[in-house]
Amino acid sequence: MTYEELLPSTCRSLTHRIATAQAEGRAPSVVAAVVREGELVWNGARASVAGQAADENVQYRIGSLTKMFTAVLVMRLRDEGVLDLTDPLEKHLPGTGVGESTIAELLSHTAGLAAESPGVWWERSAGSLRPELRDVLGAQPLKHPPGRRYHYSNPGYTLLGSLVEALRGEPWEDVLRREVLEPLGLRRTSGHPQAPHADGWAVHPWADVLLPEPSEDLGLMAPAGQLWSTTVDLARFAVFLTQGDDRVLSADSVCEMRTPAAPAGAGDWERTYGLGVELIVRDGRVLAGHSGSLPGFIAALLTSEKDGLAAVALANCTSGVPMIALAADLVRIVAEAEPRIPEPWQPLPDVDRSALELTGPWYWGTGAYVLRLAKDGWIELGPLLGAGRGSRFRPNGDGTWTGLDGYYAGERLEAVRREDGSVSHLDLASFVFTREPYEAEAPVPGGVDPEGWRGLA
Repeated sequence: MTYEELLPSTCRSLTHRIATAQAEGRAPSVVAAVVREGELVWNGARASVAGQAADENVQYRIGSLTKMFTAVLVMRLRDEGVLDLTDPLEKHLPGTGVGESTIAELLSHTAGLAAESPGVWWERSAGSLRPELRDVLGAQPLKHPPGRRYHYSNPGYTLLGSLVEALRGEPWEDVLRREVLEPLGLRRTSGHPQAPHADGWAVHPWADVLLPEPSEDLGLMAPAGQLWSTTVDLARFAVFLTQGDDRVLSADSVCEMRTPAAPAGAGDWERTYGLGVELIVRDGRVLAGHSGSLPGFIAALLTSEKDGLAAVALANCTSGVPMIALAADLVRIVAEAEPRIPEPWQPLPDVDRSALELTGPWYWGTGAYVLRLAKDGWIELGPLLGAGRGSRFRPNGDGTWTGLDGYYAGERLEAVRREDGSVSHLDLASFVFTREPYEAEAPVPGGVDPEGWRGLA
């Protein structure tokens, strides 16, 4: 589906939203961008500091958005077979003292590590104060048993950056530039500021006055928050996070990054974490991306796969503008003003007749399910009415399918055939699905009463 530019009324609403954020948040500047169906469709900026222009080409520090880039490097190593996400860190980076934690746990902030590095405030001090991993981790790096709970950890991403360096034999930033930034065309994303760039400011909480914030090289902590970027570059990265790019990571791998991997905290069931990606439910839609902050800068990048939209928002102040809310509102404004137009229905170019034979109603006990044929030879099985256990399945090439999501993710579905080749039933994770409720001739566990269905006298 080809879209024209955003409607003038939509653009005005977007401009009004960032203008309100800049004024109410008392930010020296706010810049933002919106992507629709893989294309940059809107840029906006509001600034108040004389002599400092704000536009889509000005660099801002993006803080923890950096973690998504580090996670991409780790996922590349996984896809190459260099490591497995279930590997303990000790296997590849020995001697850290937290080596029992797995790589997946580090990516999803479930490794039990402390939230911050011990000692002086690391975001406002030179990385040279923490020259070794033991300086980053401290004497007691674990706050929780590994794998038990979500606990956001900046030192965890220091470990992942060190893991990348150990396995690639090069500095983290060099690997990032070669393997991610250059292939994706992110020419204005870097570890250190490149002109033109915004200055970082603190705004007094009770007076309209400013204080310059320091800009430190974070050293070993760089993989957790070092990067500088622009709205244009981050818009390109947002497209990658939704579509993938085989030069960097496949669509399946970035989808895996966007899949919940950590439990939501108590009282916060609308926010969780994938593999390097935050997942937020807001305004009824699932948003994937990240927020970020370092002294002088705050940032957010959010994508909505369902709407085909993404938004980026950057500001050069230490606090004041709720960036997640701002980016989410930019997505919402476009989604509500200009809803996504569905692609035209198209018949399948080819059909697997053995799969076509399975379509239609099935029964698990008395529960009515329906199996549909989807694109690419996939099938979908779910309740006929209402919510319940449902999944998509990918063919294995041998007459069986593997669940991709939902309750049956990873489970095997097989169409069991009679001697004459006709389908007897579906076998799915030990469950028997039949064409009729409790079909007498099917191998229903526990058997079926020979007198069959009856009324109650």
